[in-house]
Amino acid sequence: MSIISLLCTAPGALSGPRPAPRSRPATRALSMMNGGLQRFGFLVVPNFSLIALSAAIDPLRLANAVLERRAYEYAVVAATREPVPSSDGIRVVPDLTMADALDFDAVFVIGPNPLPRQGYGECIAWLRRMAAAGATLGGIDTGSYVLAKAGLLKGYRCTIHWEDRDALLEDFPGIEVSEQLFEIDRDRHTCSGGISPLDMMTTLLSRPPGSRALAEQVSDLLVAQRRGGEEKQVVPLRHRLAGGHPLVVSALEMMESNLEEPLSPTEIAGYLGISRRQLERLFSEQLGMSPARKYLQLRLERARRALLRSSRAPEDIAQSTGFVSMPHFITRYREAYGCTPAADRAKHRS
Repeated sequence: MSIISLLCTAPGALSGPRPAPRSRPATRALSMMNGGLQRFGFLVVPNFSLIALSAAIDPLRLANAVLERRAYEYAVVAATREPVPSSDGIRVVPDLTMADALDFDAVFVIGPNPLPRQGYGECIAWLRRMAAAGATLGGIDTGSYVLAKAGLLKGYRCTIHWEDRDALLEDFPGIEVSEQLFEIDRDRHTCSGGISPLDMMTTLLSRPPGSRALAEQVSDLLVAQRRGGEEKQVVPLRHRLAGGHPLVVSALEMMESNLEEPLSPTEIAGYLGISRRQLERLFSEQLGMSPARKYLQLRLERARRALLRSSRAPEDIAQSTGFVSMPHFITRYREAYGCTPAADRAKHRS
């Protein structure tokens, strides 16, 4: 039995006879407002993120432990009873199938990685039924993409893992997508994956009928420092390079902000108030490469991310990352990654 299977059959998990669904208004407060339980369903699809699932469930388990009563119930849901593979190959046995149609207060989709653009029909139908029944809906990691596919994010602000933001905006241009760790917009709760579900769930635990004290105790038990939803997903360079030379950090920030129309090393040095020779020396000492080489690396990394995570034309990607011609882009790409952009995309989508 997997770790998650053990977790989901713990005292906090849904167990016993399956209650028949009861009718609910389209919008309602969570059941715990009336002294009942809050019931959470976590819908896993093949190649879901195992760490994201654990990070979402464990705060609920620990909240029950802190309260010394079962205030939160949770279950892992899937299309069938067969074990579902996570992105790292570990299989999780679901507690329930979508056909069981339990009366959840909130349902979170744990999205797949890599992100397929098709094949969500059964999930979409079930999520729409849950929405019609009044459940709060959430997307974790790439789960926001599934909610968008179901038409359940119209008029809502959401977030998604930064690697898949372009794909979401490309397929659903009318949706407001932030770069935050998580977004709580009325009855839609989305987060970026990884360990960010810890931050979202502890924030939810801090709100009525929970409390700030409950959220803080759960965070302490998780040995985690709570982060707010206003924090960005990608750690700024200034923090990633803590201890680095301030002029190098400033130069890198300029580069990241000017990928489409790259600055020359002379221009960067001028903005920093130093000579080009000083800039070259600092980069050599700090990073072991020239400013031009590092700039090219940043542009290629951005181009590759867009190539593998969206269906944008390679020509458009090349232009948006400062390459003046496709032959130049292809040559530099092959030097960095050992294959052409087209071959790299085909390899990762096969």
